[in-house]
Amino acid sequence: MDRSHKLTVSELTNLIRQSLEGAFGSVMVEGELSNCRPSSTGHLYFTLKDAGAAISGVMFKNRLRFLSFEPRDGMLLRVRGSLSVYSQRGTYQIVCEEMELAGTGDILVLLEKRKQALAAEGLFDQDRKKPVPRFPATVGVVSSPTGAAVRDILNVLQRRAAGIRVIILPSPVQGAEAGPIIARRIEQANQWRLAEVLIVGRGGGALEDLLPFSEEVVVRAVAASKIPVVSAVGHEIDWALSDFSADLRAPTPSAAAELVSASHEETLDTIRFLADTIYRTMNARIERVRLLAKPFNLEDLEYRFRSILQPRLVRFDDAKEELLAALAERVSELRRRLELARRSLEAGSPQAILERGFSVVINKATKKVVSRAEDTKPGDRLIIRPLEGTIIAKTETVQAAEALPEEV
Repeated sequence: MDRSHKLTVSELTNLIRQSLEGAFGSVMVEGELSNCRPSSTGHLYFTLKDAGAAISGVMFKNRLRFLSFEPRDGMLLRVRGSLSVYSQRGTYQIVCEEMELAGTGDILVLLEKRKQALAAEGLFDQDRKKPVPRFPATVGVVSSPTGAAVRDILNVLQRRAAGIRVIILPSPVQGAEAGPIIARRIEQANQWRLAEVLIVGRGGGALEDLLPFSEEVVVRAVAASKIPVVSAVGHEIDWALSDFSADLRAPTPSAAAELVSASHEETLDTIRFLADTIYRTMNARIERVRLLAKPFNLEDLEYRFRSILQPRLVRFDDAKEELLAALAERVSELRRRLELARRSLEAGSPQAILERGFSVVINKATKKVVSRAEDTKPGDRLIIRPLEGTIIAKTETVQAAEALPEEV
C-alpha cells in the first residue's frame, strides 16, 4: 500500500463534495415521500424513494412555508434542488427549493384499496369494538422484545400500576415475515387466554416500516381477537390499518400503556377524595340534625308535644259537638215531618171519616157506591155502612143536588 497519497476522511469527503456538487448544479427528482419528519427548528427532513433506491432530502423552513399542501408519507412528489454532502455523517442529500405533488404513491394506493375492501366486510364497524378493561391483571404485548416500544410500555406500567403482569409475545415489527408472525401471536394469545388486553404495535418509522401492521392477515387477526386489542403503531401522526380494526387506537405505545392501566395512585387519590367527601357530608348532616334537636329535651318534650296536639284536640271536640248538634236537629226535624205526615194520613183514612159520622151508601141492585143522587131512584134498596153495623134502606125520593131535602 502506497501511503504517500493517504487522505484524511475530511479530505476525501471534500473531494466527493466538490465532484458531486460541481456535477449536479440543479436537479429535478420524482419519488415517493417516506420517513417524513419535521424538526423542532421548522425544517423538514425526508426520504425520496422508488422501487430501487432512496435519497435523503431536506427542505428548510424559509422554503417550506411556500408549500400549498402538507407533505405526508406515501405522497408521490416532484422536487427541485441541489445535491449537498453532509460531511459529519458522510452522506449526501438533496436540498429542495421547490416541491409539488406528482400523484399518489404506490404504498398509499395499495393501502387505500385494502382499507376499502376490509371496510366493506365490516371489519372496521364500530359495533364490533369491545371495551378495554380499566384494571386488567395481565397485559399482553405483541412487539419486538428489544424495541423501544416495549421498554416504554414496561416503564409506564411500572410507574402507574406496578402489580400488572406483562406477557411479551415476541415478533418482528418490520420486514416481509413480520405480518404473519404478528397475526400468529395474536391468535396464540386468544387460544391460551394469555391476557385480558393486548397491545399490538411498535415505535415510529417510515411508512414502509409500518406496513406489517397494515397487512390483511394482521388486520383480520386483530378484528377476530376475543381479547380487546389496543393498536399502538408509530407516533401520533403515523397510522396503520390495524388502527381501524382494533378496539382502541393509541397514538404511541406509551399512550397505549396508559390507556390499559389506571394509575394506582390516581385511583387511591380518587377513593380518598370520595371518602373524605362522604365523611364531610355525613358530618354536616349529623350536625344539622343535632342543631335541630337541641331545643328538645326530656323535660319539655311532653309539654311541646301537648302544645302542638292540644289545639287540634280542641278543634276536634268542637267539630264533634257541632256534628252531634246538627245531627240532633236534623233528627228532630225529620220526626216533626213524620208526625205531620202521619196525622195527614190518618185524617184522610176511611175509618177516620166514618168516625166523624159519615157512611158508605151502596146500591144493592148495582152493588155500586152511591156518590150522587142520580145514582139511585125511588124504590131502590140501599145498603148503608156506618162506622159499625149495616143499615138496609129504601129510596123514597130523589132530589137534585141544589134542592134541599124535605123535612120528614
